[in-house]
Amino acid sequence: MNGAINGAILENYTVAEIRKTYFNCAKDFIMHYYRDKDSNEIDMVIESDGELHPLEIKKSTSPSAQLISAFKVLDKASTPRGTGAILCLREELSAINRDCFMIPIWMI
Repeated sequence: MNGAINGAILENYTVAEIRKTYFNCAKDFIMHYYRDKDSNEIDMVIESDGELHPLEIKKSTSPSAQLISAFKVLDKASTPRGTGAILCLREELSAINRDCFMIPIWMI
């Protein structure tokens, strides 16, 4: 739980589980990682059903809602931004605002 690469392992696990879900449901999707010259970063952007869904993955039970501030860079894209989320180690699902949620990783 406190190892040097535990955050990277959690991110890889999360990406693998999300990919598996899309494949098992036979749904088309494209997965991206986003980072720009201004150091805006989004761990995962899923392009599905004509929308971009930004996701941040954090090994925390109470990550800061400020993490979604990078999501606004997707508003410049030609594909509309859909619902986004912070995937984390909290116990319950909660809303940050009407477009973003905090989702426990155990729910994926």
